[in-house]
Amino acid sequence: MRMKTFRAATSTAAFAKVKAELGNDAVILSNKTITEDGCKGCEIVAAVDNQPVMSAPPNTKENVVDAALKESVGWQREWSQIKGQIMQLMKPQMDMDRLSPKQKIALEYLEREDVDEKVLTKIYCDLREDPKGSIMTTLDPMVKATPFTPRNWPNTFHAFAGPGGAGKTSTLVRLALKIKKESPRTRICLATADGGRGKGRLVLKHYAELSGLAFREIITRDDVALLQQEASQFDMILIDLPGLSGKTNLTEWTQLYGLQNLPELSIHLVLNPYYSTAQFERFVEKYKSEQLASVIWTKLDETCTFGLLLNMAFASGLPISALSYGTGLKNSIATAAEDSIWRLLFMRTLPNGDIQP
Repeated sequence: MRMKTFRAATSTAAFAKVKAELGNDAVILSNKTITEDGCKGCEIVAAVDNQPVMSAPPNTKENVVDAALKESVGWQREWSQIKGQIMQLMKPQMDMDRLSPKQKIALEYLEREDVDEKVLTKIYCDLREDPKGSIMTTLDPMVKATPFTPRNWPNTFHAFAGPGGAGKTSTLVRLALKIKKESPRTRICLATADGGRGKGRLVLKHYAELSGLAFREIITRDDVALLQQEASQFDMILIDLPGLSGKTNLTEWTQLYGLQNLPELSIHLVLNPYYSTAQFERFVEKYKSEQLASVIWTKLDETCTFGLLLNMAFASGLPISALSYGTGLKNSIATAAEDSIWRLLFMRTLPNGDIQP
């Protein structure tokens, strides 16, 4: 067996070194926090068998299911392609004359807003069954809102995930300031998991000091464990997760840092509404997690179309919890409400009343 020690500023960076040198078959023997030259870091001891012995796994029900799922990966990719082809074939068959003039106008509007073809097909099929029905009867079940407030989200731990540049850090600060203004006695802790190297860390620390909020840094899973021990001191702990690079996905990252052990952790996916279709699908796959609880849309004042809000709701089934817009950190975020989402989609009206051109 080959064994080696890897050191880096964060668990993520150290784990990446392990995978790069020892491969996916490496076994993690230890994962601990170290201090070098006054800076905290992570040390991982990993090992890999030089000559792995390929033995047949026990013929249990669990192993049979695991093997079947692994073999189905190629089939799932093929089925995804088939579904795309089916949608392409169905779209020409969407006879718009079977809809009422009002339904037709609404469907054409949603198409201009870049609503995905799969969503449009679902809407068309529902409307075709009830030519006199309102399009809102079809859309209402798709989009739900659960406003980001302590009352609606009473659990302590909330993490904010999403691609770099989506506005996770500013969203976290905006929500913390809003909650503190509305409920001054709420005990809030801001935590950063960017490894102490990113600009977001300085922003969080700065506003935590100005607003009288607690501030913590997460560099390794030991820091997550310490934060869990302190949880009783706070009503809400808001954690800023870093953008995920390479092939790392959200589930792997949370397991690496031990976030899956946090009680009732809610992860809120922070996205912009102007990603391309390919980017959107990539992010949905990369940030897939059983702990995802809601979607927060940011930079609404910078977008031209809002169809992605409907696409995400259809693809994930997650409620929208907040809507962010503008450059300032105060009065630039609103807790989500279904009527404000529909005004945004159909009237291009931001939560503050401004109308997007």
